[in-house]
Amino acid sequence: MKKISALSALALAIPTGALPVTESPLFQSGRYEVAVTLELPYLVGAAARKTATICIDSANRAPYGLKALSDNNPMANCLAKNLRLFDETLTFDIVCAGPDAARALATYKFRPDRQVFEGEISMTMGGKNMTMTETQFGRRVGDCVSDEVPRR
Repeated sequence: MKKISALSALALAIPTGALPVTESPLFQSGRYEVAVTLELPYLVGAAARKTATICIDSANRAPYGLKALSDNNPMANCLAKNLRLFDETLTFDIVCAGPDAARALATYKFRPDRQVFEGEISMTMGGKNMTMTETQFGRRVGDCVSDEVPRR
């Protein structure tokens, strides 16, 4: 079993969304170019692909600007809850409002250089019980442009 670092243990003890406003131990704040693939099971060749540019900001409330990025994805505007940090991995639940609402588990793994990440968002689309997975591969390409910085 992996040993929990002191920083990870501290992060687990802090309530969701209340990480201190300091540079993240996981990533370097900045502008990231992200390759996004949305995969729908049982539909061979139906994967949608795109490239997005986002600002990840450690001074922002968790999840720091990380979210579903595929086009027309209802999960993009839902709340992140139950933030968990372990080593170089950040996970959180994405919860939409309403009965039979969509829900997801987001997992982001950051490389030790703190400038590259791989993400996976496993989604269940409410009452339809349809599942899909969005994968992301992001790399830091510079500083955030002021209008890209996520709001608190």
